Amino acid sequence: MASPEEVRLDQLPHALLATIMTKLDVASICSLATTASTFRSCAKHILSFLPNFHLIDVAPSGNLLTPLLPRNPYLKSLKVDCDRLDDSSISLLVKPSLHELSLYNCSDFSGKLLSEIGTQCKDLRSLYLGSVAEKRGRSIHISDLEELLTGCSQLEVLILMFDVSLFLRHNLARVWASASEKLTSLEIGYISSVTVIELFSSNLGSHQPLNPIQPSILPGIQKLCLSVNYITDAMVNTISKGLVFLTHLDLRDAPFVEPRITFDLTNAGLQQINQHGRLKHLSLIRSQEFIICYFRRVNDLGLLLMADKCANMESICLGGFCRVTDTGIKTILHSCSRLYKLKVTHGTQLTDLVFHDISATSLTLTHVSLRWCKLLTNHSVFSLTSNKELKVLDLRDCRSLGDEALRAIGILLRLKILLIDGSDITDAGLSYLRSTVINSLYALSLRGCKRLTDKCITVLFDGCGKLELRDLDLSNLPNLSDNGVLELAKSRIPFLDLRMRQCPLIGDTSIMALASMMTDDAGWYESGLRLLDMYNCGGITPLAFRWLKKPYFPRLKWLGVTGSVNRDMVDALARSRPFLYVACNGEELGPDPCDMSDGLYTHDYDEVDEFEQWLLEADIDEADIENDDEEMVDAENEEEPIM
Repeated sequence: MASPEEVRLDQLPHALLATIMTKLDVASICSLATTASTFRSCAKHILSFLPNFHLIDVAPSGNLLTPLLPRNPYLKSLKVDCDRLDDSSISLLVKPSLHELSLYNCSDFSGKLLSEIGTQCKDLRSLYLGSVAEKRGRSIHISDLEELLTGCSQLEVLILMFDVSLFLRHNLARVWASASEKLTSLEIGYISSVTVIELFSSNLGSHQPLNPIQPSILPGIQKLCLSVNYITDAMVNTISKGLVFLTHLDLRDAPFVEPRITFDLTNAGLQQINQHGRLKHLSLIRSQEFIICYFRRVNDLGLLLMADKCANMESICLGGFCRVTDTGIKTILHSCSRLYKLKVTHGTQLTDLVFHDISATSLTLTHVSLRWCKLLTNHSVFSLTSNKELKVLDLRDCRSLGDEALRAIGILLRLKILLIDGSDITDAGLSYLRSTVINSLYALSLRGCKRLTDKCITVLFDGCGKLELRDLDLSNLPNLSDNGVLELAKSRIPFLDLRMRQCPLIGDTSIMALASMMTDDAGWYESGLRLLDMYNCGGITPLAFRWLKKPYFPRLKWLGVTGSVNRDMVDALARSRPFLYVACNGEELGPDPCDMSDGLYTHDYDEVDEFEQWLLEADIDEADIENDDEEMVDAENEEEPIM
């Protein structure tokens, strides 16, 4: 009989193995299944009763997904990245037992996806659909939306992250009238303000003359998040009157042209907000995605009128209010005693006076974002840090901040996210973060702090020991070179996201150092990076692509490079690593840390490396991968020798 230490894991009782494996994520289950027939049999069994199936960190093909989603009457939650799927996979994804369904990147699906969900998923409580029918040749009809809303009668949360304005507007209100009465949270990727007014002002209840008060559509909504063409007085008024239980209102617009007064927000519109007194979270953002545009018809008076009804507010986000001064924001700070989150973007008239007497309030701010507020100086940060409980501080593009601001920030022992892009800080100033703040930080962004040099790496990380830092942005630092990256690699900090785009002195040496970065005390030489953005780094040559191939960077999911280095090699790399997203047009990768601040920017990554993904790739022929590797070698050989 074998001694206990000689018993292999696959010799444990089947029931015990199944119990252990159900604690793993889907990718890890599949990886384990490839190592022994016992594990393979066990995995096949548990996939038929697993309650949650989440595979959002890779985009599986239909062939890969088919054996992973067998008939399973116990499946309650399904989350999948559908970037490589289309309508032919609907039967795999749409299960009658589901209570939660999240499908991301559905650009190659048609409206049939919506109608099939409505037909099959009668018990669905939460639905997220992203980018449906965005690929050319795909379309959604109003009947598809109607079948979804009619069929999912138990729906509580609905997130449609695509352009709903594609539907015929004159039918939209009638269709939404059939939505679940239990719906409390609604988010829409894009919808016109006129359609919003029609939707929430429609009275489609009883038409009897003895019942003049008729219910509005979606009366139970508590959370509403919309992206529209214009935020207008009429729209805000309609929402505020019609949704009596509203606690969370998030409106964002991005005008193509400067809005006229009838299609804009004014002081009168702000006065209508929170008519029923239940609102806790308010966000009004005017994006400058297409043109430089502000809420030019709102001033301090508008915020004074709004503040009278907002004493119980906990979170306020205001973007693009160019005529609002210190007086308006101070009114909010002194009126909303429960406020913990404040976000102001493009506050062009805010000065240090806005926080001058904040210590006299009873506020306990934990999340503060002041982006593109260029008149703020170090004095503002000194006043702001009287809130010792701050966890998120976003001061991006406040260009007058310097080392004294870092001195003030250095007392914040609970800080998790610090974004200080474009400020006037120096290497020496970063030493104020060294003794305390660096130990608690999860994300740090120093993008565009042009006075920083290689020395900043040593100041921050030399001898610091084990840190929680997982996201570091060192982009657009003209004096950061390979020497600085070598010091970063020596620090052995297990970064997940590392951004160093637009650094002209960074080259192949940096990629080599990161590829062999030691991040494990046990002596494993392995880069744990999930995201690496080195777009437009001046010293990157085709030599670096040898270090971007397998087996280097085994966990990498997103890579930013310059496509013009060698387009053939970039394409061959993308083919040889099919689950690696290679971006070479300068697009930003990954999430914005401040947009995830409510969750303190904790990634929802599955614990899976690319080795596990290769084991999952049942639909990718090994010979094809070898051919892609050969293509990369051929592309390298075509280059002139690099001396």
